[in-house]
Formats: sequence, C-alpha cells, structure tokens
Amino acid sequence: MTVLSADKVVTPAGVLEPGWVAVEDGRIARVEQGRPDHADLHGRIMVPGFVDIHCHGGGGASFDSADPEECARAAAFHRARGTTTLVASLVTAAPADLERRASVLSELAGDGVLAGIHYEGPFLSTARKGAHDASLLRDPDPTTVDRLLKVPHVRMMTIAPELHGGMDALRQVRDAGALPAVGHTDATYEVVREAARAGARVATHLFNGMRPLHHREPGPILALLEAPDVVLELIGDGVHLHPAVVAHIARTAGSGRTTLVTDAIAAAGMSDGEYELGGLGVEVNDGVARLTGDGSIAGSTAAAASVFRRAVHDSGIPLTEAVRLAATTPAMLLGLTDRGAIAPGLRADVLMLDDDLGVQRVVAV
Repeated sequence: MTVLSADKVVTPAGVLEPGWVAVEDGRIARVEQGRPDHADLHGRIMVPGFVDIHCHGGGGASFDSADPEECARAAAFHRARGTTTLVASLVTAAPADLERRASVLSELAGDGVLAGIHYEGPFLSTARKGAHDASLLRDPDPTTVDRLLKVPHVRMMTIAPELHGGMDALRQVRDAGALPAVGHTDATYEVVREAARAGARVATHLFNGMRPLHHREPGPILALLEAPDVVLELIGDGVHLHPAVVAHIARTAGSGRTTLVTDAIAAAGMSDGEYELGGLGVEVNDGVARLTGDGSIAGSTAAAASVFRRAVHDSGIPLTEAVRLAATTPAMLLGLTDRGAIAPGLRADVLMLDDDLGVQRVVAV
C-alpha cells in the first residue's frame, strides 16, 4: 500500500485540510482527513489527474502526423504536465488521410496511451472555419461518416449542423456510440436547438468558431447554453476567452455541464516560431498561435495545468469547482466512471500541486 498525503486534498465532498489517500494496486483504497502515521509522498495540494477532451498535440509533436512515435511524444508531453486522460483531436483533412491518422491514434488508444479520438473536421462551416483548410471542408454523407466512425476508439465528431446532411450525421454519430459535437458553425438558434434534439452532446470550444451571440439572432451560443444535455468546452488559455466569460459560463451552466480544454497544438511548450496545423502555416508570437495567412487563432500553446491555474487565479473559480471542470465532468462525458475524482475505488490518477497550482508530481496508473 502506498500512502499519499497533502495539506489539501480536493475530493468530491470538499477539501480535506490536511488529508491522505491510500493506494493499492493502482486504485484509491481510502481517502481520509488528517495526517497519516507515515506518507510515501507528501505535497501541498492533491487533485485528480486532468482529463482533456480536445488536444491536437504538444511538445513539438502533432497528432496529425500519422507517426506513432510522434503521437506518443505529444501524449507524453501532456501527461508530464498533469493530463492523465487525453483525447487526441484531428483537424480537417481528406477522409482517407483522416482514416489513416485515426488508425495510428487508435493503436495508441488500445494501448492506453490515449482515451480516444476526436474528429474536428471535415464537416464544418466555411464561414466559421477557424484554422481548418477551407478547400477540404465538406458536407457530411452517410458513407464517409460511417467510414470514419468504423476506426476503433472514436470518441467524438464535430459537425456544423446547418450543412446538408448535418442533422442526420449527428444522429449517425450518436447511434454509433460516439459523442456528436456542434462546432465551427454559422447555424441559427433554431437549427442548433434542433441539433440538440438530434443528440448533440458537446459544444466544441463554445464561442470560438461560432456565429456570435446577437440580441436579434442568438445563434448557436445561446442554443447550446440552453441545451441541458450539452457539455460546453471552454478554452481557458487567456487568449480564446476572457477570464470573466469562463467564470460566467462555469457559474451559470454549472461545473457539471462545463469542461476546460486546451485545444493545444504542437507548439505547446515550445518557443515562439513557425509551426504547422493541418497543413496550414502557423506563427506563434508571445505564446499565441495564429494562421500565417489570415491571422485566425490556431489552437493554443497551453497545457491543462495552466488552464486549470487560470480558472482559479484569473476567473476566480473555487478549487473544488475547477477540479470538476478539469477532471470530473470530462471523465463523466467520456463515460469513464473509473477516474476524474479522488474517491475510493477510482484509479489512482493523482497530481501533487504547489501553492501556485503548478504540477510538482504526477502519480498515475
């Protein structure tokens, strides 16, 4: 048995100050308040490992590479920074290329390196394409959707519901057991309301890549906020969203419907310079990634730990709620009932943080 202790242990029931956790065979056996007789490891703040459902790469490595070693490096980069459960996102490409890249990621998911695959394209609106190659965007057709979904370990697919076949594609994704997501959309409020009824479960980076909120045409944002079964992704890197927006959504939608994501690209953790995302040139200046051509924000350079820290320090979200946003809610969304919190019976995916919420140690199965 291994005993982990901390000055603060964040649990679903609240913060234990101090507290300790007993681990046996990779599982949490006990969670107790107070100080143990002995501890194999002590830290300042103990939280569950972060769960990131939207990530394109990091540490100079990209999940779009179709190179198993490079993809594994990207996962290892984020794991070392606190993401113990990671879904790999693929940007728009030709269906054959997406299938090939997803097959590589599927092998890593089968080995437990990744928690699954997210197709962020190609079924997106050209009007809200963001950092996706407009020439490769297309309407969803049943054959192509089915072809992509047949790759094992697909967890999610983002679709703009206003596209021809969009609603049927959302239902097709739902029926295949994956998460239908709405994003990169120029749809009206009414169309997105229909998408929610068709089974949409995720708002791909809410606000970003969407028709903006307007008092005469609320658009997708309000429709997604109102949909009780839709979990809202927020890129909390301090660039994509103002900290007050993150705080407002977490407060009004609730931590059970909101999840922090990184949307990190290969440039995460790297120096400023020139990079690539889905075949498009990206320039990173002062840690902000933008397309070389039109200046659109092209993902983030953040890791989950920095997004978590910003949620607490910049947005003023309580520590217990921030843990739900960064770990508990995304784990529940993925159907991973064995992680996402510090509680008996769950996997011992645990992080030791310092007083500034920086990751000191990753303790994970």
